[in-house]
Amino acid sequence: MTDIQWPEGFVPGFTDNFCSNEVIATGLSVEDIWPLLSIPANWPTYYKNSANTRFYDNKGPQLALGDRFYFETFGFPVESEVVEYVAPVNGQPARLAWHGWSGEGEQRLDVHHAWIVEELPANRVRILTQETQNGNPAKELAKTLPNPMINGHQEWLDGLLAAAKSQ
Repeated sequence: MTDIQWPEGFVPGFTDNFCSNEVIATGLSVEDIWPLLSIPANWPTYYKNSANTRFYDNKGPQLALGDRFYFETFGFPVESEVVEYVAPVNGQPARLAWHGWSGEGEQRLDVHHAWIVEELPANRVRILTQETQNGNPAKELAKTLPNPMINGHQEWLDGLLAAAKSQ
């Protein structure tokens, strides 16, 4: 349960770009983190690189398997569909993943963005986020130094922890 489940075409090492970020913090629980992560309207409150979140088909405000939603990040308008959703229960890791896409033709970007949030011994919580990307924009991002995806996702994790601690 604590590994990302990669769909075909999005396995790290076989994509145009990959990033992985992880934090382990004390004094927080999965229940502290999950509402901040699973409700996209919360993202802009703690992550400046996220904007204009909205659901389609009268869904929301919390993500659910199969939900379609939209947000803007890294300068891209991203259409998304939740492809994995396992809410926290009985000490089991919570899991969230979406397929996101932006652009058309040579500028099309396809991503698989996945999250695991789990309790660890000694009052700790682990948050892992990984993303694979395909397309010409992903190839350009992969060559950019410092890597904007790794830095941006670290800001997302840091903001998520700060927001959880401030509640």
